[in-house]
Amino acid sequence: MAQTTNDIKNGSVLNLDGQLWQVIKFQHVKPGKGPAFVRTTIKNVLSGKIVDKTFNAGMKMEFETVDNRTLQYSYEDGDNYVFMDMTTYDQIMIPKELIGEQSKYLLEGTDCIVSFHDGTPLSVELPASVILTITHTEPGLQGNRSNAGTKPATVETGAEIQVPLFINEGEKVKVDTRDGSYLGREN
Repeated sequence: MAQTTNDIKNGSVLNLDGQLWQVIKFQHVKPGKGPAFVRTTIKNVLSGKIVDKTFNAGMKMEFETVDNRTLQYSYEDGDNYVFMDMTTYDQIMIPKELIGEQSKYLLEGTDCIVSFHDGTPLSVELPASVILTITHTEPGLQGNRSNAGTKPATVETGAEIQVPLFINEGEKVKVDTRDGSYLGREN
């Protein structure tokens, strides 16, 4: 069965000119004058580049199946990270480039969503936030300032984040994995 632009949904993966693109959002537009069309925002699965693209309504498209699996991070091995499928206990090697900057928030035992196409890993999605322990930070000194002060702190994965002055070494904090921002203290 041939698929058309009418079958586009958020999260669909399209094959355009040999590259895989994931639909972030789409809108069917039917103007009063002229033919209907589909306006989409798509993201290149490999590079992460985001593009706005418009397709004519009813145009034939090539959809790809992408398998999303929850894998648990085990350890680092050279240029790869080793993840374990907790249902089959298979170990899967994933190149470091796929995780990129977010790897500094990757802790053993973290469950991540890994997207596969034809058995090849395409992307790794970390949880939105992780709980990490502060391993080093200077004591915070309260001074005369109008806003809440922050100070640099190193977490157990080696990443450096900005935390409020009242945070001390050994405390657990919640960190946003997308931008490395401090979200709060954990008990």
